[in-house]
Amino acid sequence: MSEEYRGKMGGLDDAERDTFLAGDALARLAVLKADGSPYVVPVWYHWDGHSLWFIGRERSEWCSCIQRDPRVAVVIDKEHGRPDTSSGTMSQIPKIMSEGMAEVIETPNVGGKWVAICEKMAIRYLGENGPSYLQSTLNQPRWLIRLTPTKFTTWKGVGWAKKYWVEGSGGPTFDEAHGLKK
Repeated sequence: MSEEYRGKMGGLDDAERDTFLAGDALARLAVLKADGSPYVVPVWYHWDGHSLWFIGRERSEWCSCIQRDPRVAVVIDKEHGRPDTSSGTMSQIPKIMSEGMAEVIETPNVGGKWVAICEKMAIRYLGENGPSYLQSTLNQPRWLIRLTPTKFTTWKGVGWAKKYWVEGSGGPTFDEAHGLKK
């Protein structure tokens, strides 16, 4: 059986990360509620090469959570299908996890710095309909939040990171299980 279905293993390099983050995947942003319980919300984001930017509606609970406690975690990944073994298509299952302290750049306002970033997001996520969507909601107050990650973990392909593998527990070695040993 060919191991080609795995695709490339390991982390994304910076160019692969930036290309993936320029795509249309949603971010799942995790914040902490006042009682300490987690709250996770799917959100649009903008990556500028250094920071993730989020724009929240004035009444978005997650924005209030960040204002109270800026510790956040984010997962960005993409739905994937099975590899096409007949054509040799390899699996690409990129995923990015990040952590850090979010910073409220703007509290809810109309017409702030958030507008330019929201324009980019609207086009990226909605295509040609993006400007129309945004135009009809420009009078709605929004938050502008920035996360400059203190930790980034990326992955591509199929397989386990070596740090999770327990050698000598029976069965194949890491290299054998991942098609690295011929």
